Amino acid sequence: MALILNIETATSVCSVALAKEGKILGIKENTEGLNHSLLLGTFIQALFEECALTAHDLDAVAVSMGPGSYTGLRIGVSMAKGLCFGASKPLIAINTLQALARSVSEQLKEDVWYCPMIDARRMEVYTAFFDSHNRTMLDTKAEIIDEHSFSDILATHKVYFFGDGSEKVKNTLVSPHACYLNDKAASAAHLVEIAEQKFAAQQFESVAYFEPFYLKDFIATTPKHKIV
Repeated sequence: MALILNIETATSVCSVALAKEGKILGIKENTEGLNHSLLLGTFIQALFEECALTAHDLDAVAVSMGPGSYTGLRIGVSMAKGLCFGASKPLIAINTLQALARSVSEQLKEDVWYCPMIDARRMEVYTAFFDSHNRTMLDTKAEIIDEHSFSDILATHKVYFFGDGSEKVKNTLVSPHACYLNDKAASAAHLVEIAEQKFAAQQFESVAYFEPFYLKDFIATTPKHKIV
């Protein structure tokens, strides 16, 4: 069984978990904002020191591949690829939404549909639908939410909505079949079981050519006031 470093930086959460045989040995996490560039390397080094390990002791590195924050994904994937390249380890990529959905469905154990949402701009979210067996029922996409969104699904299915994008839509997306869960954020802990399964199946990515699942192109903004 594998020793895997799991990296989650797709949202405002910066999270790293070291796991062996699907069991977490240690986890470092910050939920206070997009400080990934400052925290990620520090978290990884701290875990290695606490467990008396180095990158060369790993069997693989798993990373949350998106969708999510463009900058967060770039930082997480760059770190994962750097570790894999430097220590000659395989890279595992995991869909951020699927990992979050699996963690919630395994906790609740209800035969319903699960809809994780990652906050995008304004009333837009990155989302997908999964059943209780973590099978994809509606593919990942960027969705601008209005009162008619997912009306066909909600007409026939109870759906749990969660993730950092769900809070802003709950007063717009209203249905007797819509249930909202609080405090269900992305975490490296959610990657652990999927990473173990992918390692066993040898489902690896190209360290040289893998790119995050950004879903949308990066849109740069310019300051409103010029500084002379």
